[in-house]
Amino acid sequence: PNRWKPVEAGRWWYPGQKKGEEPLPRHPKFDSGYRPHNISWYPERPDRAYVAYLDGGVVILDISDKSKPKEVSRYNYSPPFNGFTHTAMPLLKRNLLLVTDECTQDDGKDWPKMSWIMNMEDEKNIVPISTLPLPPVEVFAKRGGRYGSHNVHENYPMKLSWRSEDIILATFFNGGVRVYDIKNPFQPQEIAYFVPGAPKLSPKGAVQINDVYVDDRRLVYVGDRFTGGLYILEMNI
Repeated sequence: PNRWKPVEAGRWWYPGQKKGEEPLPRHPKFDSGYRPHNISWYPERPDRAYVAYLDGGVVILDISDKSKPKEVSRYNYSPPFNGFTHTAMPLLKRNLLLVTDECTQDDGKDWPKMSWIMNMEDEKNIVPISTLPLPPVEVFAKRGGRYGSHNVHENYPMKLSWRSEDIILATFFNGGVRVYDIKNPFQPQEIAYFVPGAPKLSPKGAVQINDVYVDDRRLVYVGDRFTGGLYILEMNI
C-alpha cells in the first residue's frame, strides 16, 4: 500500500445511520449526533478497534478482516447521560476499558461529563464499574468556560511515550489535569492535580486544559484549548 495515497479498505456504520434503517434516538437536550470521534488501536491487539462514537457511546470492532469490520459489542448510556463519548482506551493487560465523555457546554450546563472505567473480560458484554472522581462541581462549574471530562494520556504505542495501566492522567478543562491511581479499578483515587490560573488571553476567564501527553522521561505536556498555551510538568510518581 502507498501511505501517501490511502484508499478505503472497509466500512462500518452505527446501526440506524444507513438510509432505510430505523432512525436513531436523539437526546432531548444535548443532541451531539452519531459519528466516530476517537478510534484507538494497539499492536498488542491488532484485530480490535475501540471507537468513541459521541451519542452512540463506545463500540468495539473486530477488524481482523479490514474489508468487513464487524461489531463485537457496544455500550451506550446516552440518554439518560449527556453523550459525546470522546475516547475509548483499552488497558489490555487488565481487561479494562477507559472511556471519557467530552464536556461541550460552558458553566456546567451539561454536567456531569465523566470518565468511566469499564470491565471487558467478556468483550461482548462490557460493564461500567466506576468513574474517575470529578473535580468538585461547587468549585469549578461556574469558574468560566467548560467544566467536565475531556481526554486522557492515551498510552501511545511508541518508544517516546510513557505507558501505564495503573496511573491515568485526565483533563477536565477548567478543572485542569488530574492524576489517578486505578490499581483498584472499583475505587480509583486522585493522587495529584495541576490547575493553573487563568491565562491572560483566555476568552473564558479560566484555563481550559484540553489534552495531555506524557513522554518516556515522565514529562507531562498540557495544552490550553483557546490560548495555545503549553504547560510542561514533571511527574514524580
